[in-house]
Amino acid sequence: MQAAMDITAKYCRKEMEAYGLCVASNPSTWQQKCHELKMNVAQCTSSHPVIQKIRQECSSEFVEFERCLREHQGQPTSCSPHVARFMGCAETVDLSGKTPVSTPLPPGGLVSNVFRPCMYSG
Repeated sequence: MQAAMDITAKYCRKEMEAYGLCVASNPSTWQQKCHELKMNVAQCTSSHPVIQKIRQECSSEFVEFERCLREHQGQPTSCSPHVARFMGCAETVDLSGKTPVSTPLPPGGLVSNVFRPCMYSG
């Protein structure tokens, strides 16, 4: 998972930060208001082999997390167990043979800066 976060931070930081800020700023309407930014993140990350492998192996966990967010737009913190399951799955993905990129993450880590606003915003 660290490799995927490093890759995302290196190649898609601008897109991830914009999406995270949008979600944090629109706690009850982020699904509609931030859709284009979410698509920008997906487009940016979709071509990297590490991220492709995590998406493939943890797709059901991520789909459930997104479904929960759609169903609980006003209370995204209720989806904390879903994001934990996705992150747990991602940690178990065998990334041998994939080339991790070594790049520093933002303070608090990328997950904290992107998921935490949507998970803990009031």
